[in-house]
Amino acid sequence: MIKNATIVNENEIFVGDILIDGEYIVRVGEGEIEAGSDDEVIDATGLYCLPGVIDDQVHFREPGLTHKADISTESKAALAGGITSFMEMPNTIPNTLTQELLETKYRLAEESSFVNFSFFMGASNDNLEEVLKTDPKTVCGIKVFMGSSTGNMLVDNEEVLERLFKECNMLIATHCEDETTIRANTAAHRAKYGENIPVACHPNIRSEEACYKSSSMAVALAKKHNARLHVLHISTERELGLFEEGPVAAKRITSEACIHHLWFSAEDYKEKGNYIKWNPAVKSPSDRDAIMDAVRNNIIDVIATDHAPHTRSEKENSYFKAPSGGPLVQHALVAMLEHYHNGKISLEKVVDKMSHAVSDCFQINKRGYIRQGFFADLVLVDMDSPWQVTAENVLYKCGWSPFEGVTFRSEVKKVFVNGHLAFCDGDVYESRLVKRLTFDR
Repeated sequence: MIKNATIVNENEIFVGDILIDGEYIVRVGEGEIEAGSDDEVIDATGLYCLPGVIDDQVHFREPGLTHKADISTESKAALAGGITSFMEMPNTIPNTLTQELLETKYRLAEESSFVNFSFFMGASNDNLEEVLKTDPKTVCGIKVFMGSSTGNMLVDNEEVLERLFKECNMLIATHCEDETTIRANTAAHRAKYGENIPVACHPNIRSEEACYKSSSMAVALAKKHNARLHVLHISTERELGLFEEGPVAAKRITSEACIHHLWFSAEDYKEKGNYIKWNPAVKSPSDRDAIMDAVRNNIIDVIATDHAPHTRSEKENSYFKAPSGGPLVQHALVAMLEHYHNGKISLEKVVDKMSHAVSDCFQINKRGYIRQGFFADLVLVDMDSPWQVTAENVLYKCGWSPFEGVTFRSEVKKVFVNGHLAFCDGDVYESRLVKRLTFDR
């Protein structure tokens, strides 16, 4: 029994109680639930109870890149940040391009994850038949890199793309950046700067035009074939015109904003350098602000992290040698709560975009809401407990965060995963009661 929590759920905020039996929520009410004599009671007076965050885009680096991260370390960091479920991307080594390799990752997660999990099947120019074997009820989606990526995962064969969008019966998630445009921009900058390109040029190389050209192509293909398209990490104001306002459950074409595109801008390259080098790039303050507006107005449907850790030594290389990506799962929820504190977004909208809408977007079974009969994935947050991010308190295997030095006003206190208290006042419990996500498709 969770008593006296300030519950934020389905566009309402109220003080109430939540009764959990085993893995499930069995009752939610405003003070009328009586605890049984055998019930464990947690007094949540003064704490806010949110549904567990569902992160639809992470790179946990296992297998093949475990010097940067692994499923155990990054899911533990996610848990500490209030994320109770993740969906992981296929650009590991080897790339997840067969059903056998996909199931290998599920087995790894069963052995080591601290939160619930799903994995995307990867598409390439030559594995379409394997992609079409994917089970939509047990796999979150198909990932298509329509831009630079790892290994054999750039899908630029127009015939393959046409067939994929025509024949795939499940959600297609796309990374949209036009490779031809990026190569031309790179050549122009290399001619000017040689190998010593300033990282501040990153949004000019991986430009608005590169993003829009690829995103508009993906949207056109989806409309042509009535495919279920989800465009990841929108980074430009221009792309927003490709999407429509409205509830996510009514859309065939949806989109995502990421924490870094809602927090940082091109003005931050001077201080942060390669530590905020992402693909797509962090762009202008006006792009950042337009993305936030689109989140508030339901043009963008979900908020995710694109958590993609690299080591400090990798990030401290020169522009071309420094990889793109950064760790975010531990600080995603508190970063969005900071935007709430600063009046940029409502608390109800944060919960919607990080939990409710993700569940609706992917049609996840019984998660993302505080409802009777749903899995008890819950987060208790103290909204007035300031703390500063330091290298010493990050849980990422890479040992750093782009938020180092930032003081957040909100702090995650307790996290329940499938009714099990998995995180409490800074401590991660090693008894993992986690599950593979399933989908109502």
